[in-house]
Amino acid sequence: MKKMKIVLLFCLFVISLAPVSGQLKQSPKPKKRSLESRLLADDDTLTLNDYLLSIGRVFQLVDKASALQGPVPLIQSMEKQMEEDDSTISIIRGRLANKERALNVRNLQMYYILLDQIKADSKSYSRDLNRYDSTLDKTKKDLHDVKKDSVFRLLLQDSAVKETLKPELEDLRDKWADADTLIKHTNVLIDNTLARSSDNMIKAEELQLETSHLQATAGFRSFTKERRYLWEPRPPAVNGAAKFDNTLATERKITQAYFSHTNYQFSYLVLTAIVFFVWVFRNFRTLHKLNKLSAIDTFHFRYIRSIPVFPSLIFMLSLAPLFDINAPAVYVEFIEFLLLVVLTLMLYRRLPLNIYLLWWAFIVLFLLSFSNYVGLPFYINRWLLFCLNSSSLLLGTVVLWRMNKRYATHKILYWSGILYTVFNGLAVVCNLFGRVTLMQIFSTTATYALVQTVALLIFKSEVIEAMLLQIQTSRVSKEYPEVFDYAPVVKGIAWMAGTSCVIIWLIVFATDLNLFNSFLHSVSGFLEMPRIIGNFNFTYGGVILFLAILWIANFLQKYIAYFFGDIGDDASLNAKGHRSRLLITRLILIIGGFLLAVAASGLPVDRITVILGALGVGIGLGLQTIVNNFVSGIILIFDRTLRIGDTVEIGDKKGRVKEISVRSSTLLTPDGAEVIIPNGDILSHNIVNWTLSNNNIRIELSFTIDKLVGFNDIMPIAKEVLQSLPETLSTKDPDLFFSSITSQATQFKVYFWCKDVTKTELARSEVYAQFYKKLEEKGIKILS
Repeated sequence: MKKMKIVLLFCLFVISLAPVSGQLKQSPKPKKRSLESRLLADDDTLTLNDYLLSIGRVFQLVDKASALQGPVPLIQSMEKQMEEDDSTISIIRGRLANKERALNVRNLQMYYILLDQIKADSKSYSRDLNRYDSTLDKTKKDLHDVKKDSVFRLLLQDSAVKETLKPELEDLRDKWADADTLIKHTNVLIDNTLARSSDNMIKAEELQLETSHLQATAGFRSFTKERRYLWEPRPPAVNGAAKFDNTLATERKITQAYFSHTNYQFSYLVLTAIVFFVWVFRNFRTLHKLNKLSAIDTFHFRYIRSIPVFPSLIFMLSLAPLFDINAPAVYVEFIEFLLLVVLTLMLYRRLPLNIYLLWWAFIVLFLLSFSNYVGLPFYINRWLLFCLNSSSLLLGTVVLWRMNKRYATHKILYWSGILYTVFNGLAVVCNLFGRVTLMQIFSTTATYALVQTVALLIFKSEVIEAMLLQIQTSRVSKEYPEVFDYAPVVKGIAWMAGTSCVIIWLIVFATDLNLFNSFLHSVSGFLEMPRIIGNFNFTYGGVILFLAILWIANFLQKYIAYFFGDIGDDASLNAKGHRSRLLITRLILIIGGFLLAVAASGLPVDRITVILGALGVGIGLGLQTIVNNFVSGIILIFDRTLRIGDTVEIGDKKGRVKEISVRSSTLLTPDGAEVIIPNGDILSHNIVNWTLSNNNIRIELSFTIDKLVGFNDIMPIAKEVLQSLPETLSTKDPDLFFSSITSQATQFKVYFWCKDVTKTELARSEVYAQFYKKLEEKGIKILS
C-alpha cells in the first residue's frame, strides 16, 4: 500500500509540474522513444488534452442551450397579442350573450371575420411554439447525453484532474446552471403559451359557430316583432348613461381589434389615393413645364385640378367599401361621413343655390341619425329616428317633384331619389310596428345609397377627366396635334368607368342590405361545384374566371394606347417606333392574359391539350386561313417587314400602314380610304416599303421652255430652287437631263430627292412654282 501511495503522489507531482495557463492545459511532452517503441506503443491512456476536448464539447452544448433565449421575446410578444385576443373574445361573447334581439348584422359579419383571424393567428402561434418546443427537446436530449460521455465521466471521477481543471469546471458549472434555469423557464413559457393559444382557438371556434347561427337566423328575426309598437307605453327606465359608456368603450375596443388584424387593407386604400394624386399632379406639372396648360381648356374640366386633393379623397372613399366589405358599422358610418364632407366642399358653387340648400338639409338629417351614439334611451331614440325618417321621406318627395322636369338629364339621380324616398318610408313603417332591425337596415341603406350614387357620379367624371388629361399630356409631350376628336375616347372611357361604378354601387347596396355575404356564399357554392362532361372535370367558376381574365386582357390591350396619347388617329402614324412597341405590348398582354387565365381558372392543362389537339384537327379541316393570318401577323410584328406609319405598296394598293393586328392590317390610302388586308395576303405579295430605312423618294419633273439654253444655264437655277425649299433634300445634288432640243424649244428633266414620301405632291408643287418664278426672272418662258 505504501508503494501504491508513493506512485500516486509521484504521478500527481508530475502533473503539477505541467504548465498550467488557467484555461487550456497541454499534456507533458512525451519522452523521445525509439522508432520501434513508438510504433508498438498503446495510446489508450487519456491525456489532459482529451479532458479539455470533452469539456469543450460540453461547453458547445451549453452555449447551444443559451441560444434558446432568442425566441423568448417572440413568445412574450405572442402572449401580449393573446391577451388582446382574450379581450376581443370576451367582448364578442358579451355581445352575443346580450339579450337584445335587434342585432347588427354587419357587426355579426365583422365578428365572424375577426374570430376567423384569431383562429388563424392561434394556429400560427401553435406552429411556431411547437417548432420552438422541438428545438428545446433536442437541446435537452443533447445535454442529457453528456452523461454517456465516458471521458467526461472519468473527468468527474478523477479528483486530481478535477483540481487541475478547476477553473474550467467552475465556469462550466455556472453556465450549466444558467442553461438549466433557462431551459426550465422556456419550457414553462412554451407550455403556458401553447395552452393559451389552444384555449383561444377553441373559444373562437365556439363563438364562430354561434355567430354563424345568428347570421343564418337574422333574416327571419328581422321580420318578427322585436320591440313594442311605437305607440305602446314606455318601458321602465334603466341606467342609460352607464350602459351608453360601456357600449362606446366596447365598440371602440372591438373596432381597434378588427383593424389591428386588417390594417393592411386601409393601407392599400390610402395607397390608391396617393397614386391617383401623383398621377394627376404629375400630368399638370408636365403641361405647366411645357407651357401648354391651354391645351386642356377645350375639355372644360369640372373636378380635376392641378392639386387634386378633393378628387383624390373622393376616389379613395368611393372605393373604400370594396377594400373592406365586412368592416364594422362605426367604420362604415365614419367613411360615409367623410365622403359627405368632401362632397359638400366639392359641390360648393357647382350646384344651384336651391339644390345646394336641399343638399344641406340632407346633411343635417344624416348627422342627426347618429343619435344612437349620444346615449339616449332606446325608446326616445326610436321616436327621433321616426321623425328623421319622416323628414327624409318628405325631403325625397320634394326633390323628386323638382327633378321631375329634368328627368331626362338626371336619370340616375332621379331613380336614386326614388330609392331614398321609398326606403325611408319603409323605415317609418318598420319602426311603427317594432321591426327595429329592418328599420335600421332601410334607413342606413337609403342614406348610404344616395351618398354613394353622388360620389360615384363624380368618381366617373374624375376618371374621364384624368384619362383625357393623360392623353393630352402624352400628345403634347410627343408633339402630336393638340386638337383631336375626343368624343369616341370619352365614350369608351365612360363605358369602362360607368360599368365599374355600377358594380361598386351594387356591392355596396347589397352589403348595406346584409345580402351580399349570403348571396356570395350561394353563388360561390354553385360556381365551385365540380361538373363532369365525359372525362372532363370543370367548374362554372373556373370557366367564368377564364373568360373574365381574357376579357380584361383584351380590354387592357385595347385601351393601353390612351396612356401614351395614341387614340388611333393619323397623327401618331409618324411615331413608328412607339407604335411598334405598343403593338408588341398588346401582343404580350393577349398571350400573357391567356396563360394567366389558364393558370388561374384551375382548368386541367391535360384537358386543354386535348382541346388544342381537337383544334388542330379543325385547323386541318377548315381553319387554315385564320391560323395563316394569325401566324403571319406575329411574323409581321417581330420581323418588322413593315411598321405602323410606313408608306408601302402591297399588290395594287398603296398607302400608309395604320394598324397591324394578329389577323389583318389596315392601310390608309391617300384618298382617305382604309383598306383591310389579311396578314397572310401581305406576306404572299411583294411588299414595296418606301420608308423601311428612310423616308426619301426621288421625284421627276419635266419642263419645256421656249429658248435654246445650255446645261450651265439651268443647273444653277435647279440647285438654288431645291436648296431653298424645306421639303427637298439639299444634301443630294439634283440630276438634270436634256431630252429634246429644237430651234424653238428645249425639253429637260430634273430629278431631285424629297425628304418625306408622304409630302411628294407638296414638294412637286413647290418646285414647279419656284422654277417658274426663277425662269421668268431670267426671261425664260415655260411652255409646259
